Amino acid sequence: MKNKMDFLYGSYLSFFSLLAFLCIIIISPSPLAQAFNLNTISFDEGYSHLFGDANLVRSPDGRGVRLLLDRFTGSGFISSSMYNHGFFSANIKLPSDYTAGVVVAFYTSNGDVFEKTHDELDIEFLGDIKGKPWRFQTNLYGNGSTSRGREERYHMWFDPTKDFHRYSILWTSKNIIFFLDEVPIREVVRSEEMGGDFPAKPMSLYATIWDASTWATSGGKYKVNYKYAPFVAQFKDLVLDGCPVDPIQEFPATACSAIDLQIESNDYSVVTPEQRAAMRRFRQRYMYYSYCYDTLRYPVPPPECVIVPSEKLRFKETGRLKFGGSHKSHKRRSRRRSQTPVAVLDNDD
Repeated sequence: MKNKMDFLYGSYLSFFSLLAFLCIIIISPSPLAQAFNLNTISFDEGYSHLFGDANLVRSPDGRGVRLLLDRFTGSGFISSSMYNHGFFSANIKLPSDYTAGVVVAFYTSNGDVFEKTHDELDIEFLGDIKGKPWRFQTNLYGNGSTSRGREERYHMWFDPTKDFHRYSILWTSKNIIFFLDEVPIREVVRSEEMGGDFPAKPMSLYATIWDASTWATSGGKYKVNYKYAPFVAQFKDLVLDGCPVDPIQEFPATACSAIDLQIESNDYSVVTPEQRAAMRRFRQRYMYYSYCYDTLRYPVPPPECVIVPSEKLRFKETGRLKFGGSHKSHKRRSRRRSQTPVAVLDNDD
């Protein structure tokens, strides 16, 4: 009897040991959750003040910066060099409370150099009324193709005002990937059909906070309320990994080849099967607008669009989710880039 009880007790322990082991595997951080191996720089090593007078405040250690928006001005910074491809990244914490009409942008552009043929890669955070969460959108332009907006809009699974989260843009000669933390959320692969619409000229990295009351929240229904000012966006752990170039001077195509190869071999450039699965889950759960499914704007989807049947089923002809929402076009003039009107979306979901 004792031997039988010992056997049962041993089996009992083995079962729960296995169960505990499986729980550890399930809840332990997966390789996807591990941070990229990134080399960060101080603010003065790679950036300079763009606008906003005293509304740009460096951190005491010089490795971060706060951008403020008040009733007098927004603020921003710019990379000291332009880059021919690269990986651009920062940990960002957004303003809290009432933020309607406020836009925080992290983007690359060459609009100051190529005014009529500029390229751009955008991550734009859209504020909202109190009690409603921030949303964000990604977009890209190539060779001045501002009439062909390529917006996607998303919700987040966390509160971006409570802590820092990493937002990144990878730009190579082959593809563009937007990241939230270490999750790739959107990839655009270069194709012959896309032609000059794929960004190809050297760009600077920008970060700004500004008043976009005319369009950012419900198509301009809710404005910036300066009773809640100053609105403060924080940036730290800055990354500029790319080939710095002079956009005016002619340079051989091979000048950046070695750096481009290095970028393409880094861990952030290699999208694993686990990351692709995570990107698919993110887009299924959190993407609520995609220009690729907006047949009112584009009866024929732009050539770079990859129509995913499971995604298409979720969207109306407007490109918005089938439950609720509306879609209207508005024109805006951005005070942070070239003065080119761009269609934007009315959303309050």
